[in-house]
Amino acid sequence: MNLGTISMRYARALLMFANDAGVAAKVYHEALTLRKSFREVPELRSAMEKPVMTHENKLLLLKQAAGGEITEQMQKFIALVLQEKREKYLMGINQSFIDLYRKQEKIHVGKLTTAVPIKPEEVERIRRIVVESAGGTAEFATKVDPKIEGGFIFEINTYRLNASVADQMRRIKQQFIEKNRRIV
Repeated sequence: MNLGTISMRYARALLMFANDAGVAAKVYHEALTLRKSFREVPELRSAMEKPVMTHENKLLLLKQAAGGEITEQMQKFIALVLQEKREKYLMGINQSFIDLYRKQEKIHVGKLTTAVPIKPEEVERIRRIVVESAGGTAEFATKVDPKIEGGFIFEINTYRLNASVADQMRRIKQQFIEKNRRIV
C-alpha cells in the first residue's frame, strides 16, 4: 500500500473522530506540537521504528512529544496506530491531518520574509487583508533575512510574491546579460 494512501486514510479517520467528539481544534494543536517534536528531535522517528520498544513506551513517548496531557481522542488514535503497527507512517499521518484540518477550517498558512524586523501591526494588517480576500483565518510566520537586502517575500498557501531588492537586482543583471548577448 502507498505511504500517501495510508497516511490520508488514517488522517481522515482522526479528523472525523475529533470532529465527532468536538475536540478537533485541540487535536490540531497537539498535532502541531507532535510535528514540531518530530522535526526538532530526529531520534523520535527512529525510536518509533524500533521493534524492540514496547507499545506502552512508544505511547508514553508520543504523548510527551504531543504536549504531555493530550486529548482522549489523540491518545486512542495513537494507540490504534501502534496496535496496527503503522508507527513508521505516523509523521505522514500527522502532517496529512494538519493539512485536512486546515482545509476544513479554511486556515491559510503564510510566511513573510523581510530584510529588517517588521512591526506586529503590519503583520496583523497583512493577515486581515488575506482573511478578507480569501476568507477563513490565517496563520503567519515572520522571518528576518538580511540577504534579501530590502523589500519582502510573501508566501501564502501555494503562492509566492518576491518583491525583494535582491531578486530585482538579479532580474536586472539577467536583462543586461541578455542584452549583451544580442550585441555580440
